[in-house]
Amino acid sequence: MIKAHIGILLMGIFSIGNAFGSASEQQFWKWFKNNEQMLFAFETDRERVFDKLAEQMAKVNPDLTFEFGPVKKDGKREFVISAGGIRKAFPAVESLFNAAPALGRWQFIKYRPRRVPLNDLEFGGKLVKVKDVYFGMYKDGDKVGFILFFDGYREKEKNIFGNIGYLLLDEALGEYDMETKVGFIEFHGRDSKQYEDSRPIGELAKSFDAYFQNKAK
Repeated sequence: MIKAHIGILLMGIFSIGNAFGSASEQQFWKWFKNNEQMLFAFETDRERVFDKLAEQMAKVNPDLTFEFGPVKKDGKREFVISAGGIRKAFPAVESLFNAAPALGRWQFIKYRPRRVPLNDLEFGGKLVKVKDVYFGMYKDGDKVGFILFFDGYREKEKNIFGNIGYLLLDEALGEYDMETKVGFIEFHGRDSKQYEDSRPIGELAKSFDAYFQNKAK
């Protein structure tokens, strides 16, 4: 599991605890309401707040993760309930989201959403700019597969480029589509034979949506 700061979005990923059911969901939201001010201003003591929140969320499901967004102009802050890319935790996301109370300062979101625009990413000491990344999209059964083409890609750094590539795809498509509609994923350099028909990664979401819209007709 990768931890990364993407733009101004702050991500916390944790896997501890073991409790399930509606009672645990109700208890989580009760705790959330009682600690709303601490959570809303988490920057004042981020590590402690994240640890406390992780402990409570893990009582609902050990695979659940969370993200905080910045305070928006309307005074609200996003709280994202995520499965951390683990399909078996999707029902827990749905259930906890559906049990969420109405709190005026919060916007609750299920699954990591798409991010627009995509952010330049740095991982393992390597900075990759969005403008330098291209993609190819291919049919893969009832899903689609992707090849991402990186400027300066080297096979001995495939793990670094792979981590960056997964983060970019997750930002472009959001967690739900990434986990339910994407098949194979490969990473190549611009010297690849397939690069000739590639397009800028900024167009990926639009191409992806158009493919599935046409498929549904």
